[in-house]
Amino acid sequence: MAIDDIYDEHEQGERVREWIRRNAVGLLGGIILGLALIFGWQMWQKHREGQRVEAGNQFQAALNAAASGDFEQARARIAELRGDTYPVLAALDLAKAQLAAGDTQGAIDTLRSAPASDPALEPVRRHRLALLLIEAGEAGEAVQLLAGSDEPAALEALGDAHHALGQREQAAHAYASALERLGEEAPQGRLLELKLIDAGGQPAQSGAI
Repeated sequence: MAIDDIYDEHEQGERVREWIRRNAVGLLGGIILGLALIFGWQMWQKHREGQRVEAGNQFQAALNAAASGDFEQARARIAELRGDTYPVLAALDLAKAQLAAGDTQGAIDTLRSAPASDPALEPVRRHRLALLLIEAGEAGEAVQLLAGSDEPAALEALGDAHHALGQREQAAHAYASALERLGEEAPQGRLLELKLIDAGGQPAQSGAI
């Protein structure tokens, strides 16, 4: 038999009111908790957005300082940056500005101290630092820095570092590996072939020199 057949409307209303009285505290608590969660989520979103804006402003301030030649200020700004990407990007930009100003050692120091926190930017940091180290006569450190690299540009720099140290066999191996990864149609392939031959190696498919 259905409930409606047993209780009339008044009895059903009394049962509803009694249930509400018994559960009023729980219902009110649930409503308050739901509102608190919504409010808390909105506040958290605003906080995160504020952090992103502040980080962007700090990053731009570091770039501006580097562009103006105030390298000390740029370094101080970079030290304040948080996250994985901004500090590395700012360090790369500062090193570029230092190099343009003729401060090779400053650029080396900047790239050495840059965090290896962004996997996408770390190969760029290592490659640029290695090139500067080779130029500065510190090819041994460049070899250590590029050990295990498999990008063509890094392998070419590794070959340059070995060649600077008089390690022609290792240089030839690095150049050959770079050529293999580049492919036949790469425009820089011809220069790599010349470097390989100069190191005593032989291109797999050599043309006329």
